[in-house]
Amino acid sequence: MPLLKIQTNVEIPSERRQPLLREASARVAQLLGKPERYVMVMLEIQPDMLFSASPEPLAYLELKSIGLPGEQTAAFSAALCDLLSEQLAIPSERIYIEFANAERHLWGWNGATF
Repeated sequence: MPLLKIQTNVEIPSERRQPLLREASARVAQLLGKPERYVMVMLEIQPDMLFSASPEPLAYLELKSIGLPGEQTAAFSAALCDLLSEQLAIPSERIYIEFANAERHLWGWNGATF
């Protein structure tokens, strides 16, 4: 049930959005060692954003998962920053990532909880 939410002020042409989402989904599944069929990725483009008093390209990410291993968040951060640097040319120092470990009983799916 991992969820990766990507918000960025970078304009992304429509033909590049699905490839980015697919790559992000595969990377999250690989990083967490979870089946990709449970991974959800959400992309929100061009909200009004400012970081360090500058509107230069930036991104805010949220990665939420049941059993998110806290000791691996530095490696996850590096991998996700690399993804956005490669795909959107956003410098790593302009990316914030929030990691959240979800409790099973607080995450619903398919009419139940995990």
